[in-house]
Amino acid sequence: MTIAVTGRQRGASESVLSNDHDHVLIIEDDERLAELTRDYLEANGFTVTVEADGAKGVERIVELQPDLVILDLMLPGEDGLSICRRARPDYDGPILMLTARTDDMDQVLGLEMGADDYVPKPVQPRVLLARMRALMRRADVSIPAGEGRLTFSNLEIDSATREAWLEGERIDLTSAEFDLLWLLASNAGRVLTREEIFSQLRGIKYDGQDRSIDVRVSRIRPKVGDDPNQPHRIKTVRSKGYLFVKDS
Repeated sequence: MTIAVTGRQRGASESVLSNDHDHVLIIEDDERLAELTRDYLEANGFTVTVEADGAKGVERIVELQPDLVILDLMLPGEDGLSICRRARPDYDGPILMLTARTDDMDQVLGLEMGADDYVPKPVQPRVLLARMRALMRRADVSIPAGEGRLTFSNLEIDSATREAWLEGERIDLTSAEFDLLWLLASNAGRVLTREEIFSQLRGIKYDGQDRSIDVRVSRIRPKVGDDPNQPHRIKTVRSKGYLFVKDS
């Protein structure tokens, strides 16, 4: 990561909190990488807290409720996958996971544990910043009441509150899962290609190999009452993409 270090040197777990800036929590045990990332983000207007101990990761996420979490996969004390899984019931903000560039399984497992996106190491600062801003823009979308609610038989989805209900019971969705569900549902009856989905949700081109959308669909299906083996609501259209089925 080629970023010049600026500002005074701080300890790896120091917090700088401000109501004027979005707060990012970095959970990373590589002190040099954490320091460079912190300085780069602070130079771009963020307030940053760094935690190096994975064993404190869940506690810090729940306590601070940051606007976004940058979470390394390999950490001392507790790994990133476990932290992500355990924090999710008490934190619904975006989690951006740092993963090994060559290990697709790390990416898939991270998404299955509730991560919203991932950035491969070595970290490219502009890519990291772009992914962060994309996640935070989606989380901050506000739609006037009554203008963003979709109803499909026993399923209701509200974009203003970013919540969904099945049979009147609130569905537990991550920020990224809600984004995908809303995109599919708001295009009910039309096949969305993976290229369209990637462009809409991540602002990047589909490379033909990324499995993140497939993983999210597999997580969403049982939450909206779909049989994963024989889905009736979110169907896979072979060699094309996904179809959210309208009510008949």
